Amino acid sequence: MTTNIAGLLKSRGVSLQEIAEIVFLLQKTYSPNLTVDLCLEAVEGVLKKREVQYAIMTGIALDVLAEKKLLPGDLQQIVESDEPLYGMDEVLAFGITNMYGTIGITSFGYLDKQKIGVIGKLNANKQNQVNTFLDDIIAGIAAAASARIAHQMARKPAAK
Repeated sequence: MTTNIAGLLKSRGVSLQEIAEIVFLLQKTYSPNLTVDLCLEAVEGVLKKREVQYAIMTGIALDVLAEKKLLPGDLQQIVESDEPLYGMDEVLAFGITNMYGTIGITSFGYLDKQKIGVIGKLNANKQNQVNTFLDDIIAGIAAAASARIAHQMARKPAAK
């Protein structure tokens, strides 16, 4: 199913490589031997989790429904305009980051504010498509992959 998820993300303008580049920026200070390829492996590892796949599918479906103006009542305007007090987009992304503990959560908060890389591109694209959920989901994936790397590095014995 991961390839389907990668294809779904690509159809919305996001490559796994772009997510890996965000992970690299988050972790390069803490892992001097880190490469973007290792970050890509971490992203792919996160995407293998069924809960992550469900969060991605749900968020993208809601964004697409908003683009087609198919959401009920006030929810249409709230999602379409990415209402700042809505917060359900962040809640969905927390479902991804929570699997990797506090490192994932704090990294998500940082990415949600800084809008690094493709996250900023998605957040700024208000003309072509609705990305209310997608920008936070990408931040959640990147934060989770970053935490995954941090956990893996913590397990390795220190060099003597």
